[in-house]
Amino acid sequence: MKTNTLLLTIASLLTTMFTACDQKPSDTYVLRGTIQGLPDGTHIQLVPVSHEHSKPIADTTVVGGQFTFTGNADEPLAMLLVVKDAYGSRRLMLENASIDVSGSVTADSVNGMPNYDLEKLTVTGSPLSTRYDSLMSVHQSMDSLYQANARNYKDAPREVREKVDAAFFHTVDSVYHAAIMREKDSFWGPLLLVSLTSYLTDDQKPWYEAFSDEAKASRYGQMVKEELYPAGMVGSKVPEFTVKGADGQDVTLASLREGKKYVLIDFWASWCGPCRKEIPNLKALYKQYADRGFDIVSISIDKKKTDWEKALEEEQLPWNNYLDETGVASLYHVKAIPAMYLIDAEGVMVGENLRGEALADKLAELLR
Repeated sequence: MKTNTLLLTIASLLTTMFTACDQKPSDTYVLRGTIQGLPDGTHIQLVPVSHEHSKPIADTTVVGGQFTFTGNADEPLAMLLVVKDAYGSRRLMLENASIDVSGSVTADSVNGMPNYDLEKLTVTGSPLSTRYDSLMSVHQSMDSLYQANARNYKDAPREVREKVDAAFFHTVDSVYHAAIMREKDSFWGPLLLVSLTSYLTDDQKPWYEAFSDEAKASRYGQMVKEELYPAGMVGSKVPEFTVKGADGQDVTLASLREGKKYVLIDFWASWCGPCRKEIPNLKALYKQYADRGFDIVSISIDKKKTDWEKALEEEQLPWNNYLDETGVASLYHVKAIPAMYLIDAEGVMVGENLRGEALADKLAELLR
């Protein structure tokens, strides 16, 4: 009996060993969520990380505080776990593994929409998500510094606040650059560049050029390249758009072109250093050519209206200014700022991303 028992035990162990050796890495992912605070029927979505308004790749509903996504990831993908029609997100890496997202959330209201604190959720079972969280910690440190400055200098004179803001953005630039360059030889470098910024500017071109060939060839390397070196649209009619005026009324591009020979559509943001450096040149050209049929329409991509309003107060721009609340930048495929499109009276683009002397020379040619 003892001999038979021993043989059975050995056979069982061998079967287990061979089965384990024969197993292949998973070629699918299963993402399970267990989250307190989400009502039944809540739509949970997975949205790719990018600078565009990406469409969800998956959508499911919460039942009893739980949800599940299943599928296949040909390569690791950076995703945002979001609640449909609500603010808040949790970054994670979608890889072929068994991934668990857990925790409890609460929601306040922002602009009449729920704002969930999804960033508090815990992600386990995904080594790449753990790595992503670690690399993105620089964002949390800079956000904490921003909040501290806002508290400490809220009543300071404007000149002091401007110096504090300038120092802050310089610090952000240095910290982000160092973090990204540490990962310049893999897909993490360009992914961090996309994740840590809302838009790219010409200042980031040297960063891209420093990436290894492997990093440039990655999904996120290609994404950065397309943003920094977009295809031209000169000679094409630009898309029509509608924005909200200060009085809440709709303003169309057609109405902004009315009576003008040339209009410069300028996409910018309060935090964009190159954008604000260009403002004195734009003011000079506006003063020189406004009475000859030239106009400027500035559209800010700021996420916070207060940041935009503060910048307008500081810059005192004499032309039409609007906050992009309707996705005009996406309509124009703006992926880096400053982005400037010079159009004629018919809405045809005659110049793209002309700045400084190049813009001055073009206007002199057109309006001589």
